[in-house]
Amino acid sequence: MRLPAILLAAALVPLAACGGAEGAATPPPPAAGWVDLFDGQSLDGWHGYARPDAPAAWSVADGVIAFTPGTDDGGDLVAPGTYADFELEVEWKLAECGNAGLFYRGEESADVAPIWRTALEMQMLDDTCHPDGKYPSHQAGGLYDLYTPTASVLRPGDWNTSRVVADGDRIEHWLNGTQVVSAEQGSADWNARVAVSKFRNGEAFPGYGTRRAGIIGLQDHGDRLWVRSVRIRTL
Repeated sequence: MRLPAILLAAALVPLAACGGAEGAATPPPPAAGWVDLFDGQSLDGWHGYARPDAPAAWSVADGVIAFTPGTDDGGDLVAPGTYADFELEVEWKLAECGNAGLFYRGEESADVAPIWRTALEMQMLDDTCHPDGKYPSHQAGGLYDLYTPTASVLRPGDWNTSRVVADGDRIEHWLNGTQVVSAEQGSADWNARVAVSKFRNGEAFPGYGTRRAGIIGLQDHGDRLWVRSVRIRTL
């Protein structure tokens, strides 16, 4: 028996809505393009700065990277790979009054160790009680010693989400969904800030702020730090 045209059309609607019709567009998943740098189980691929293995102060338990101070084997932790233009997202939590940092576009070499001599840093800080909190450009989310965060959105003692966008000269820092830094690497404003920062000595900080690619790392600043997600996508 032939169905009336109107019933036939109605019968085909669910197929099209479910993507069953040939040629129907399927939107990409929300996480398209993201790569997990931390697998939630191990430090596979991670290593200490300018060394092949991970320092003993860094460990993994219950899906979280933990830095525990008080060991003789510490140091900054470097993620696998090098990156030029990217979007990076890290979920982190600090102990009370703690200090740490998220490094990017740094150089890895024993000649320029440690990492903070060459890498840009998104500050991780408990602004409420760490002494560095009194310096605006050292506060959480800031581009350390160069750009002050434009909003105070830190969640002290809780999980925070940092996002760094490095796309050519464009640098953005986001903290807990709010953009807190916007900068143009190599601009007149950028160079003027470097010239009056702790990085102004070119011998102590060779080429600081000029690199457009490099490593990503987490800082050992002597305070407890927990990280439960690190993911990146290239731009």
